[in-house]
Amino acid sequence: MAEAAEPEEFEELRPLLFSIAYRILGSVTEAEDAVQETWLRFAGSATRPASLRAFLSATVTRISIDVLRSARVRREEYVGQWFPEPLLADPYEDPARSAELADSLSTAALLLLERLSPLERAVFVLREVFAFDFPDIASAVGRSEAACRQLAVRARRHMDAGRPRFEADHRTQKELAARFFDALRAGDVDDLRELLAADVQLVGDSGGKAPQWSRPVVGADSVARVLAGAFSWLARIDVTCEPHQVNGQPGAIVRDRDGKVLTTMTLDVLDGRVRTVRSVSNPDKLRHVGPVGDVWAVAREVKLARRRTR
Repeated sequence: MAEAAEPEEFEELRPLLFSIAYRILGSVTEAEDAVQETWLRFAGSATRPASLRAFLSATVTRISIDVLRSARVRREEYVGQWFPEPLLADPYEDPARSAELADSLSTAALLLLERLSPLERAVFVLREVFAFDFPDIASAVGRSEAACRQLAVRARRHMDAGRPRFEADHRTQKELAARFFDALRAGDVDDLRELLAADVQLVGDSGGKAPQWSRPVVGADSVARVLAGAFSWLARIDVTCEPHQVNGQPGAIVRDRDGKVLTTMTLDVLDGRVRTVRSVSNPDKLRHVGPVGDVWAVAREVKLARRRTR
């Protein structure tokens, strides 16, 4: 094959490679780095693989497994709750696997994947999400087909045991999210409370680099009051809440008056109610979303505005 055509073929497969790496790593930046390293190895190879898709998928999987093993150590030292980096849109589409792709992208699913070993996680992603054959999976992870089948069974058992059954009706999700963010912007405690499950949790990931609740807020009344109180003051200093799909779920991007990103939010929906509200405000996890604002400065401005109204 002509050398000039190789980059074009790689670019065609880039969305798939990123989607595999992101689900294994839970990090946009690390997934992009893994894909770039895959390109370097591909470009430096003197031989033409029989299946480019299998070769590149195996390469990005092996790289991602190595990265995940070192990332696990860093995550043990992470300050507070760790969430995956928010992903606004999955670049890979496959109509035949749309349900699996969407389900595996949710924050809840990615957090469940954190419970698996790196090998289990890679096998689960390749098999259950992307429907790779076991011979290709075995080649990718460096294990026998029999071992990969055992890893797949074990991983599926762990995932099924912890998997929350979130609302599958996307129209219901969208309508509920629209009402939720309308009530949030209005600072309406009663409307918010009506949309929340009794045992709803409000949880944030700041990595110690942004203001955050010291512990999860639990219960419909508490969560409604905290959210309504916070956003009624944020609105006074021109902070906006822009509804947006995040990790395939109803969510939002919160921006300061200059349009810079302060945090992202996602909603887990079950039985017509919001079950979990998750936010990511660690600036290191938001740089791929857009220019990042100064959350500490916003917090100081809110504090000053409160003082002026006393």
